[in-house]
Amino acid sequence: KKKVFVDFYADWCLDCKRMQRSTFTEAEVHSALADWALIKVDVTAVNDDSEELKQFFDVFGPPATLFIKADGREHTNLRQYGFMKKDDFLAILSKATS
Repeated sequence: KKKVFVDFYADWCLDCKRMQRSTFTEAEVHSALADWALIKVDVTAVNDDSEELKQFFDVFGPPATLFIKADGREHTNLRQYGFMKKDDFLAILSKATS
C-alpha cells in the first residue's frame, strides 16, 4: 500500500551510470523519494530471469523508470527511458505524487 519507484538498470548502461552519479545523488531527489518504496532491477546479465522481468513489465531495456501507485497500478503515462536530469526527474515524480 505504498507508492513504488522502479529503476531498471544495468552495469553496462552508460545512461544508468549517469543517473546514479548525478540525478540519484541529488538531495532534492532523495527528499522527493522519501515516501516511495524503491526497487532497483538489475538487468546487467542477459538471461532468462532478466528477460522475464523485462517482459513482465513490458520494458525494452535500461534505464527505465516506472512509477507504481499505492494501489499497484502503474502511471503508464509517466514511464521514462533514458537519462533524466534532476529537474526533469523531479517534474515527473511530482506528477506521480499528485
